Amino acid sequence: MKKRMFILFLLACSTNSWAQIENDNLDYKYLEDQIYLSISYNILRNKPTEDSNTVFSSSFSLGFIKDIPLNKQRNVGLGIGLGYAFNSYRNSITLYNDEDGGVGIVEEYQTNKFKTNLVELPIEFRWRTSTASKYNFWRIYGGVKLAYTFYSISKLDYNGDSFTKKNADILNKFQYGAILSAGYSTWNIYTYYGLSQLFNGVNSSGEELNLMDFSLGLKFYIM
Repeated sequence: MKKRMFILFLLACSTNSWAQIENDNLDYKYLEDQIYLSISYNILRNKPTEDSNTVFSSSFSLGFIKDIPLNKQRNVGLGIGLGYAFNSYRNSITLYNDEDGGVGIVEEYQTNKFKTNLVELPIEFRWRTSTASKYNFWRIYGGVKLAYTFYSISKLDYNGDSFTKKNADILNKFQYGAILSAGYSTWNIYTYYGLSQLFNGVNSSGEELNLMDFSLGLKFYIM
């Protein structure tokens, strides 16, 4: 009986020792530094009534976010990132109709694409259920995204003619808006609500256009 008690005592001590070693190896000052990837569907807000086109428009972004914990539990933090974004718009809005640089509406066309390449700076206020040993967790990240368009191109195929314009002057190169991503583990629903105009001082049929972005898709965070 005494031998059994002694063996159980040794096993208990060993278990506690291994648990202590495991806990000692955990980094309780962990950071949620992450690579992010987003794929979204683009929708232009405030479009002219003549533009009823619903062709798929896409958005893609890739970058890195540095995590700054704001509390001892490290479940609240601030994320500051840097990345690249690509937007593709397909609709009946073109940059070529008006001689004064306005935006016109084309009823019949073969191809009409407008693409932008941007450097982006997302700033997120972060809440999550992560711990030093828990890598799959719930998260809600909200904040703002600032971006600068360093290259853009518009292509129109119309009545047998092809027109291409790069880096249009009327393009508003500085973009900003609100962002929100929420989900579990790697998979997260993502949305971007643009607060800046895509173009500066453009109009169609005497109506000033105030085109803004709205994106909805998925965002992946990779440790």
